[in-house]
Amino acid sequence: MAEITLKGLAHSYEKTPQSAADYAIRQMDHVWHQGGAYALLGPSGCGKSTLLNIISGLLEPSDGDVLFDGQRVNELPPEERNIAQVFQFPVIYDTMTVFDNLAFPLRNMNTPEYRVKPKVLEVADILDLTPLLDRKAKNLTADEKQKVSMGRGLVRDDVTAILFDEPLTVIDPQLKWKLRRKLKEIHERFNITMIYVTHDQLEASTFADKIAVMYDGQVVQFGTPRELFERPAHTFVGYFIGSPGMNFMAVDYQDDQVMFGAQPLPVSEPIKRAVASASSNNIKLGIRPEFMAISSSQTTDSVPIQVVSVQDLGTYSLLTFKLNGQTFKARLLEGHPPVGETAFAHFNPDKVALYIDEYLVETGHE
Repeated sequence: MAEITLKGLAHSYEKTPQSAADYAIRQMDHVWHQGGAYALLGPSGCGKSTLLNIISGLLEPSDGDVLFDGQRVNELPPEERNIAQVFQFPVIYDTMTVFDNLAFPLRNMNTPEYRVKPKVLEVADILDLTPLLDRKAKNLTADEKQKVSMGRGLVRDDVTAILFDEPLTVIDPQLKWKLRRKLKEIHERFNITMIYVTHDQLEASTFADKIAVMYDGQVVQFGTPRELFERPAHTFVGYFIGSPGMNFMAVDYQDDQVMFGAQPLPVSEPIKRAVASASSNNIKLGIRPEFMAISSSQTTDSVPIQVVSVQDLGTYSLLTFKLNGQTFKARLLEGHPPVGETAFAHFNPDKVALYIDEYLVETGHE
């Protein structure tokens, strides 16, 4: 088991990087605590796999340090870090049986055979592989092969952490949920530090206690799934988390009002003061589709909208509307009264977030 610390870490694939744009990983400090179940979430190209390969030792960082329990391991090869890594495509030996695949890491360490069999049987039982132990790996399905690949990491007692690099990509969608739950059970049983890389927010939320959201080579927020949803620390987190993501309005301050183009917005006094005193021109308000109320009648704190479409999704409907020429989304609960082409939107003032230069500004409440 290990606590993994990234200290001043940065990495570039360029020999002589000239600017921040040349870095796949921009300078960061981060800690993965011992025994935690973490997800590294972000779009393709944001640096997730690069960061995972630095932790495992497949890459040496350009700058900064990787520490395992306070000890610098930058130059240590993967085999000396006692890291198990499960890749997107299963890494197993097709000509071997499932038993021999699971036993291979132990035998490679010269583990006595009397200790190999009980450990293999234990891991096979956890992963529901017991009926397959005598089968050649080449005859397995994709999800069975991936479970064998996971088992090869779990079978060792000296593993400090298990790193998963989008391990369910090749798995049938109907089996993904079952395997995510299995990983969660394994973590709870063995208390091993696990880091799970994915671009799928549902996978991240199902598996992890805490999620690190990566954007443009940086971790822009680290928190629980609920924290990422309710208080996104960066506009990218608001956009990326949620289905659909957060609505954003670029605003400014005119004549004692917060304006979205020509439309004054009813906002709380703390937000109004923060917008008025902001030195940046990059000011946005964010509101989740779930935190809007749509009505056919106007109130003092609602704004007129033009309804574009209403899509019935069963337990709720997704309303698309335009405000000041920009398209937004709102969720309507099942049984919501029908709305016409013109309606009115009310934003829950406690759920409106202020972003300056893309980062959340805590304004407090009246």
